[in-house]
Amino acid sequence: MGLDVRRLLELHTWRAFDVDDEGRVLAGSDESGRVQLVELAPDGTATPLPHLTGVSNAKYVRGERAVVVEHDSGGNERGQLSLLRLGASEFEPIVHDERHIHRLGGMLDGRVVYATNRRNKVDFDVVVRNLFSGAEEVVYDRGGYSADAALSPDSRYLATTVGTDQANSTQLLLVDTMPATEADQVVELTGADEPTNIGHVGWLPDGSGLIATSNRDREFKAVARYDLASGQWTWLVASDQHDLIGWLSPDGQKLLVMTNVDGVARLTVHEGPTGRQLDEIQLPADGWTSYPLLDPVFSPNSRYVAVTFSSPTIPMDVLLVDLESAKVTPLTDTGSQLAGMVEPTHVRANGQIPCFVYGSGKSAVLFLHGGPEGQSQRRFDPLVQGLVAAGHVVVVPNIRGSIGYGKSYYSADDRRRRLDSVQDLAVLHDWLPSIGVDPAKVALWGRSYGGYLVLAGLAFLPERWAAGVDIVGISSLVTFLENTSPYRRRLREREYGWLDSDRDFLEEASPMNKVDQIRAPLFVVHGANDPRVPLSEAEQLAEAVRRNGVECELVVHADEGHQMANLANKLATYPRAIEFVTRRLA
Repeated sequence: MGLDVRRLLELHTWRAFDVDDEGRVLAGSDESGRVQLVELAPDGTATPLPHLTGVSNAKYVRGERAVVVEHDSGGNERGQLSLLRLGASEFEPIVHDERHIHRLGGMLDGRVVYATNRRNKVDFDVVVRNLFSGAEEVVYDRGGYSADAALSPDSRYLATTVGTDQANSTQLLLVDTMPATEADQVVELTGADEPTNIGHVGWLPDGSGLIATSNRDREFKAVARYDLASGQWTWLVASDQHDLIGWLSPDGQKLLVMTNVDGVARLTVHEGPTGRQLDEIQLPADGWTSYPLLDPVFSPNSRYVAVTFSSPTIPMDVLLVDLESAKVTPLTDTGSQLAGMVEPTHVRANGQIPCFVYGSGKSAVLFLHGGPEGQSQRRFDPLVQGLVAAGHVVVVPNIRGSIGYGKSYYSADDRRRRLDSVQDLAVLHDWLPSIGVDPAKVALWGRSYGGYLVLAGLAFLPERWAAGVDIVGISSLVTFLENTSPYRRRLREREYGWLDSDRDFLEEASPMNKVDQIRAPLFVVHGANDPRVPLSEAEQLAEAVRRNGVECELVVHADEGHQMANLANKLATYPRAIEFVTRRLA
């Protein structure tokens, strides 16, 4: 049967949070069972830092041997900020209030930028805090879910993106912290009604403009420069076939660009001012970097880039790129932990749905990503490898609504087109016999929005599936939107539909309202502290399915949220889930 899923789950991974001017990388390792901070020297020597639970982000303090860390409790995603002076044994609290979220942003000399919803639990304000005096300045408080927050070199202007009411869209705002009048404080650089996704914003060193990644008036994302004096946008690096992401170096001279080729990352280095390509970064394999992994990060002196990298056979490594030579140095080697992992082939099912296909055999599992604004990429997943080791073909598709294939594709499931994406599951099922799969031996597996697709598939296409595994999934779009955290509700309504105007369709598209049609046995997993998809989504589903006489295992972890972070919980849950699927597909 090949690899053991428990051994696959135990493979440790690394991620790069930050890099300093000497090429030292502030990294995270989950070798202990949860992510802990480690400093990696340029030769790969690892120095563990003091233990802190729930680490999700960390940055070096400029000019100091110290770091600021974002961490939460039990997966509740209510980030708190603490300071660690390297060499010390204890973390010092900076911003701690467990009732609210504090998201670590950028670092300035002696200051930290963060976003918080403490004003009203819904909107995120942007705050600059002096790490020495503790003094704070709120630089943006006009509402919305503020994501990117970049201060100009003279600290007068803030460029920030906020979510709009258009699905998967953001608006770029320029905030003057010293305006002549209140009306001059916030300038809209893009419109709130534009179907545009814009992010990865950085300032040119002279403060004359911005570099950003955007699909404004385009099908695919490209890298653009905005000139403050003229108000003009100029495309620097663009493709008519692929999404790009660009990151500007602190000195403005280099632009790191990732091209997304069917879920495979290609990294190139360009001139910052012109976009002209200078080098291609040779990655260890066809794999992935950037979201949902951490984005590449520059050192303050612009010489180094730390990259978090994964491929199907490399769990997750830290790479150090020296931009003076384009040399790539792996600082970790997670691919050597275990042999025998499987590489996928990339196909378009029925000529239309992009998929990674792992393994071969008569039984299959459709492994569905979350989002919906997500993408299945060519990267390691212990559950995919574990399912292949158990004897199944694993098909990892990017159905309608997935990012990475242009604006039209990711918009094709918005609001009242939700059930169109569910029909893609039927297309996949019809296609599976062409690769040798018995159509009576197909299961669905998904987490978050992928969990919704599992339940929707079982409810709306009940005759096609032998089993389902739903991890932190949505059972009712109505109760999900009513009960998700206040700061998330608007962001999700714009994608799924508005409760006040689209309730009829939200009810129609909710698996809970078709639960009597579910025939296949279910394995359901949820975290009690999930701030995104409430535990009640799993509980109401399990109760209804069991009442109808259908088998449903429900596993709830009291110390987990939307992501399962603890190795002990993974080992207690996922082998059981794979065994469940294997029994049903026998």
